[in-house]
Amino acid sequence: MTLRLYLWGMKLSTVLAIIAWGLVIYYIDPENSGFIGQILFYSSFYLVLTGIFTLIFTLIRKKLADQDTAAFYLGTNFRQGALVALLAIILLLFQSLRILTWWDGLLVVAGIFIIELYFLNKSKTKE
Repeated sequence: MTLRLYLWGMKLSTVLAIIAWGLVIYYIDPENSGFIGQILFYSSFYLVLTGIFTLIFTLIRKKLADQDTAAFYLGTNFRQGALVALLAIILLLFQSLRILTWWDGLLVVAGIFIIELYFLNKSKTKE
């Protein structure tokens, strides 16, 4: 799979996720629809954020390095995009539950950072 084809597919997936998220916001009130409405809201927003962050990280690598390096790191870009999206969703969920404080946010950031360090260390030992 070429980098161009991957980016095209990721852009299309992100647009579809944005449409799905918009439909959830328009047709389902997450506050009044209960648990299912909130699950649909957060999961569709997670897909939107994952697509956006993955595209941003891929474009940054493409600008900073050559085409082959950007294509080599597609899996890493996707993982990092998914982790940053997970960070945003957890913080948003904590805020909606009114339990977000600055130290809770730092603990979530530290947890995501440790997960990323684990994957980076695992890939280094694999080589």
